[in-house]
Amino acid sequence: MTHWFHRNPLKATAPVTFSLYGVATNSASAKICNDLRIARARLLEFLVDVTCKPDMMKKATDDYFSLLQGFITSLDGTTQENKLRFIQNFKWTDTLHGNIASAQQDAIFELVSMGFNIGLWYTKYASRLSGKEDVNVDEAKEIHRSLKNAAGIFKFIKESQTSRLVTQPEKGTDLDSRVIETYIVQCQAEAQEVTIARAIELKHKADLIAALANETAIFYQKADHTLTSLDPAYITKWRKYLQLKNCFYLAYAYCYHGQTLLANDKCGEAIRSLQEAEKFYTKAEVLCKEYGQTKGPGTTAKPSEHLFFRKLGSLVKNTLEKCQRENGFIYFQKVPPEAPQLELKASYGLVEPQKFELPSLDSQWSPEVYSAFDITKGLKDDKAAMPGPLSEEELKPMKEPDLKPHKDTGCVIC
Repeated sequence: MTHWFHRNPLKATAPVTFSLYGVATNSASAKICNDLRIARARLLEFLVDVTCKPDMMKKATDDYFSLLQGFITSLDGTTQENKLRFIQNFKWTDTLHGNIASAQQDAIFELVSMGFNIGLWYTKYASRLSGKEDVNVDEAKEIHRSLKNAAGIFKFIKESQTSRLVTQPEKGTDLDSRVIETYIVQCQAEAQEVTIARAIELKHKADLIAALANETAIFYQKADHTLTSLDPAYITKWRKYLQLKNCFYLAYAYCYHGQTLLANDKCGEAIRSLQEAEKFYTKAEVLCKEYGQTKGPGTTAKPSEHLFFRKLGSLVKNTLEKCQRENGFIYFQKVPPEAPQLELKASYGLVEPQKFELPSLDSQWSPEVYSAFDITKGLKDDKAAMPGPLSEEELKPMKEPDLKPHKDTGCVIC
């Protein structure tokens, strides 16, 4: 299984106390504010805790979002906007733009920004787990599930939440629809890599593997094209990764398609397919070097040195030589000048995002508690909650765990 994933850094955020002094007028409303502060801090800690597992992350997410919904959902029985939605200021950085923060006084901005980080965490967890020396079947399923969960979270943000923001996302920021779409498609592609690894391990038919590899290559091409209109200064490294993965899986597709052609006694076409696989593998090698030399947000890695990458090169070379030998002894077929068209559609193994749903509103919220927040009184002595300037400022980056990759044994799924 490939574990040379490109990962952009987590978003950083300013502390939020939810100390709505003067607005929270009784103990029940004050307790909700305190619980919000604690739940947010715990969730942020889990995002950088190497021991955190998906079940822990889900609980921390549900704890915080169930409370935060009291600042978003209408609780007074009307269709009017929640009176608490715009009372708290939130500051977040973007994954591509360094530590420069933007701020919005909007609880939905907090929901989508924190949700974005949670989606990133699932991709990082999948990457970390896949970097083990021996990935067993259960762990492979966990990787697959985590990537689908991440895709679902990003899709939820893109399709149902960003349009609700009063201040719409600026071009190239995390909440730009093109950036979110790229994350969605990349997660789908990486999840399909797990499927391909499983299919190879279980020695499924070559035509199924070729179709899955082709579909995965298309995903990576789509993700790359989605970023083309953004500033190259921020997305060049990311695009190199997507391009090399596109070429890598095209090489896979042509290699296994060649095996299918050979099995159907089309040796000349098989040779041409393997030659095309060799071409894309060589192109992927070049892109690997370019990726390693390109500066920008993302992971430092040398994909071409990984055994999994080199094994494909050997497979292409050996299969091509086999086809050429068979053609010289048995088939004597002409090699077509044009490569075969990969009109391959996978019937199985295609990945769709796992639907993400917000948790139910925390039981502490009720119409009575909601009415105990009196926004007419104004906030007292809480600069973090008061309206602040929306000018750019720097925030300290999240202290993500610095994990050294395990030795690459080339194990697929043990």
